[in-house]
Amino acid sequence: MALNKVFLIGNVGRDPEVHYFDSNTRKASFTLATTDRGYTKADGTVVPDKTEWHNIVLWRGLAEVAEKYIRKGSKIFIEGKITSRSYEDKTGIKRYVTEVVVDNLELLDKKGTISDEPKESNNYSGSVSTNDYSADAPVIEPDGNNDLPF
Repeated sequence: MALNKVFLIGNVGRDPEVHYFDSNTRKASFTLATTDRGYTKADGTVVPDKTEWHNIVLWRGLAEVAEKYIRKGSKIFIEGKITSRSYEDKTGIKRYVTEVVVDNLELLDKKGTISDEPKESNNYSGSVSTNDYSADAPVIEPDGNNDLPF
């Protein structure tokens, strides 16, 4: 038995980058920062904050939600799985990428404070999962064969 499940709460590092594929399928990607807060040990040694950056990927309906409501600085909760892949960059060097593919998304910002400059409506608050969307479009999974280095 195997389990590949990730739960993260953090702040979005950049606005989502959205790509459209055939049949109007979308993929959104952005970075998410999670921080372990620093502290001072009993002997006076200061341990600084430690921030980890995660590459986040959302598909189909979740990508649509990300495009509309998530902005740099948004606080979110995600649930997903870790995936790894490789690709060859423009100079021919093989690169490796680890990503979290999201199954469930929850916006944690207060209603009306998701961003300073909304693209559409700024009054969404709640959670969304891949189960909330019908599979009208064919499933396009990331397979590394699309010439995109992300």
